[in-house]
Amino acid sequence: MTDPSSTGALVSRPDIARLAGVKRPAVTNWERRHADFPSVVNPGADIERFRADDVLAWLSERAIPANARRPGETVGTTYGDRFRAGLSGGTADGLLRTVEQLAGPEADRLRGPMPLERYLRWLLYLVVNQIAEPDDGLAKAVNTIGETVRENDPPEDVAPRRLLTVLADALGSTPVVSAQESRAAFDHVLVLWRAAYAREGGAFFTPPSVSRVMAGALAAVRPGAVRVHDPYGRTGEMLVAYLDAVAAQGDSALPQVWGRVPGHLERQVAQWNLRVHHGGSVRLGEGQLTPALGPFADPPGAFDVLLTNPPFGRRLEAMAPPPYWTYGPAHRTEFDWLQYAVSLLAPEGRAAVLLPAGASFNAGAAETVRAALVDAGAVECVIALPAGLFTLSAVKTQIWFLRPPGFKAAADPEVLFVTGEHLGRRLTRTQWTLTDDDIARLVGEYVSWHTARSAGRPFAGTPGLSRAVPVPDIADHGHGLDPGLYLRPPGYGSAAGAPGRDETRGALARLSEEIASLHARAEAADAEAARWLGRYGL
Repeated sequence: MTDPSSTGALVSRPDIARLAGVKRPAVTNWERRHADFPSVVNPGADIERFRADDVLAWLSERAIPANARRPGETVGTTYGDRFRAGLSGGTADGLLRTVEQLAGPEADRLRGPMPLERYLRWLLYLVVNQIAEPDDGLAKAVNTIGETVRENDPPEDVAPRRLLTVLADALGSTPVVSAQESRAAFDHVLVLWRAAYAREGGAFFTPPSVSRVMAGALAAVRPGAVRVHDPYGRTGEMLVAYLDAVAAQGDSALPQVWGRVPGHLERQVAQWNLRVHHGGSVRLGEGQLTPALGPFADPPGAFDVLLTNPPFGRRLEAMAPPPYWTYGPAHRTEFDWLQYAVSLLAPEGRAAVLLPAGASFNAGAAETVRAALVDAGAVECVIALPAGLFTLSAVKTQIWFLRPPGFKAAADPEVLFVTGEHLGRRLTRTQWTLTDDDIARLVGEYVSWHTARSAGRPFAGTPGLSRAVPVPDIADHGHGLDPGLYLRPPGYGSAAGAPGRDETRGALARLSEEIASLHARAEAADAEAARWLGRYGL
């Protein structure tokens, strides 16, 4: 990777050490141990020198170890980031630190009476344009917002006139030194904006760790997918995660991507998200909260991969059944989306749909649809996730992995169940996240099962984590698809008599999770009440 500030420049070994932030002997060790280290351009001279752009390209492939990173340097920062920043007169992660200040400690002072959601959206827009067009993108963004303000003349509490200049000056004085830093800065503001937007409008965006499980699993079991779709893309988090997973596998050709989003604002942010992370422009349509309410233009049977976090928990009034309701009437939105997702899959396609845990055991029409999907061979796997992953909701969720009905029907059809309720770590008093190891375990179980099935081998499963269950056994359980029906989490005792230490510890852990879930529900209810009271000036 070259940089305008390095093209044509020459650097000595002491220069390399200083700019990369290492001791002088480290440069000599790199030369001795790595045959691809750049060559000297003036061998034999009193001070031997190297082309700076060659050194930058070499250092950009070498991440700084955790024990050598400086304060503020994020995971993935390379020696090339330091080298580039030194050449340009900046500092590695300078943009990220500036954004952290503007979106954090400085936010309330700068925005004044301006709503936090709108302030963060302005900041996000400016950051995107500085990243995408480092030469004049920031100036263009300022002019665009400025023209809108002048034309509409909103009150000062809606669009403070000096705020735009202050933000632009702060960002403009911080050079963009690496793609890694750019993504980290954008993601930092995006996470904060999504939280503010969710508090104001009740939207539930997909937690990053959940997106990574869904995307990583699909990228692994459906390599070479050409057509990828998210029919309810929110802010593009699923599509970004999938493209990240494909890139991590080393695939040189990225797939064609489609998506639909709830509205204009989400479409704008989703396009920014995809642009920053993968440099492309994706055409995103808009769609209603459930496809049964209106015609969607998505062609049936067209997609190799589909992944989505659709709206759920809404009841559907009596309506004429759409053509894709081949598994039964859908009285709730989640069962409309399930059937819609299956209808969009190509003959060897795969889908991952995030659903509430209740979808796996609710009775009535839900059981009818579940039974038909299972009997048709459309359900491959259900992964149960821990509570508290969402910012403003303690709802428990599950990932359903789907395939076209009748896909390579096996003589002994089965469904894989994975229970991950006991995984994750606490971020705050009420919120949890899945760690990298947790994500690898969940993805690994599905991929291992898929590999075994493709090779005609039985899958042994992992005690307390995964189990493959024959379809007849699922029918005996009323077609319930809750992994808890077939698996006991680690530490859950089954022997008669007094509970042992592990069983007691497991019970206390589950009780702690339930208490945290109740606290989160109370906070979400308080936030919703405050939002409604705010509408009336109370």
